[in-house]
Amino acid sequence: MTMKAALPARGRDRGQVTIEFLGMTPTILVTLVVLWQLVLVGYAFTLAGNAADEAVRAGTAAAPGARQGACQAAGLDKLSGAWAEGATVNCTTSGGFVTADVKLNVPLLFPGAISLPLDVEGHAGAVEEETD
Repeated sequence: MTMKAALPARGRDRGQVTIEFLGMTPTILVTLVVLWQLVLVGYAFTLAGNAADEAVRAGTAAAPGARQGACQAAGLDKLSGAWAEGATVNCTTSGGFVTADVKLNVPLLFPGAISLPLDVEGHAGAVEEETD
């Protein structure tokens, strides 16, 4: 009767790490995609807030008749082409107070690609400056 020699412990587990990694790869990729999308949403909030600040700053210094044009131009000025696409800037004046509202589309994975059905809004306000 012949006895087979038992395989060493290392030989029995050969390939195990590769199989486990391949099994986890989809989970790792989905996690990275979700994190990237959350970064884009956060960045959109930052851009919308900054654009609203810039818009209201320009709107308070402009003459009342040119306020909306100056406000819109300043709000869209700092946005790159992909982010400015579909962005809206609206300024209003009430009781000596100027407000700017900016709405941006949130892209799906890459700016300039498909947009999510999610809009991010930025709002800013300042006291109207007196013009001489």
